[in-house]
Amino acid sequence: MTKSKFDAIVIGAGMSGNAAAYSMARRGLKVLQLERGEHSGSKNVQGAILYANMLEAIIPNFRDDAPLERHLVEQRFWLMDDSSHTGVHYRSDDFNELKPNRYTIIRAQFDKWFSSKVREAGGTVLCETTATKLARDRSGSVIGVYTDREGGVILADVVVLAEGVNGLLGTRAGLRDMPKPENVALAVKEMHFMPEEVIAERFGLTGGEGCVIEAGGTISRGMAGLGFLYTNKESISVGIGCLVSGLAESMENPYRLLDAFKQHPSIRPLLAGSEIKEYAAHLIPEGGFKAIPQLFGNGWVVVGDAAQLNNAVHREGSNLAMTSGLMAGEAIFQIKSRGGLMTKRNLSLYKGMLDKSFVMKDLIKHKDLPSLLHTDSHNFFMTYPTLISQAAQNFVRVDGAPKINREKATAASFINARSRWGLISDAVRSAVSWR
Repeated sequence: MTKSKFDAIVIGAGMSGNAAAYSMARRGLKVLQLERGEHSGSKNVQGAILYANMLEAIIPNFRDDAPLERHLVEQRFWLMDDSSHTGVHYRSDDFNELKPNRYTIIRAQFDKWFSSKVREAGGTVLCETTATKLARDRSGSVIGVYTDREGGVILADVVVLAEGVNGLLGTRAGLRDMPKPENVALAVKEMHFMPEEVIAERFGLTGGEGCVIEAGGTISRGMAGLGFLYTNKESISVGIGCLVSGLAESMENPYRLLDAFKQHPSIRPLLAGSEIKEYAAHLIPEGGFKAIPQLFGNGWVVVGDAAQLNNAVHREGSNLAMTSGLMAGEAIFQIKSRGGLMTKRNLSLYKGMLDKSFVMKDLIKHKDLPSLLHTDSHNFFMTYPTLISQAAQNFVRVDGAPKINREKATAASFINARSRWGLISDAVRSAVSWR
């Protein structure tokens, strides 16, 4: 393979890598995709949400054979203290549409399927292969990669870095810095298996319907973090994620946080009788717009999680990853089709496409919110959820005590926190707004 030269080499076979490789291969470019796992998705047991219209732009008929779990008809947002939750539910029969908007998926299965589409489109997928170093010419331009296999450098006109948030290839080459602890979350997850009919009964689902619960509050022990629960066909993905900086400062054990979340009175009945078969940890970019590194250079582009393209406010990652991969592939094709070189100037086309898309527009809109949530995490994840729970309980509890006393106490607590309250109101409104 040392004598082969490719139009593009894609490092990684996740959402962004598969999108980039497929979009170029189907256009007739000679593409090599490198994946360090035994197969695409082999190192990923993540349960996740798939946003259909982004994948539909890449593979219009994906619903014919993609390994989809449930289409989502209900979203629940919970603020939790140690013994209760206060929630907002949104459920609509509109989501029982001919082509549903969102699905739950199991990434190990989905990534393997997506990679098979790259092969069908004519791309070469080489698994159990780690790219160890970028190859450069005398001017410093990237011209290929070295791997842990024998044979020397593999040459290409451009390298697409889709190696994930903690990928080392780009950082070793000095193309981007290591992600800061305050810009990355560590999520720990488990897969709880139970019969399909039990899941349907517990969540009020029929057919292929699905439900998602996302929860914040005291479950993260004052750190910026969220718990989540996704319904699959015969399993439930449950987990919790917190900023790495918060975990380091607090010395909290992530799996202890997950165990406590599973034992919460609002979560425990939903998992009762399930069998745990899989668990994993996963790093998620959380820095938002301000954490995005340089996205292109002479002979290279970076996409997906490696580019910090994650909308933490709306909990969107896969759609940004796929869109960035698609746009990188499209930009490379356009440059190749007009006989251009993969220079920094020409590859700026990729950044221009992103800037015009929802990806950058959404990230710019919420560019200050991640730092706000991170710097004032104790109020957002401890004080306010507790106050909301107290207010709700004061409203519904009847025990002969004057309501006016409880109402005054609750009002005083909120007044004391009023300097922050306007900010959390904005955050909540933003979090529950659906595009």
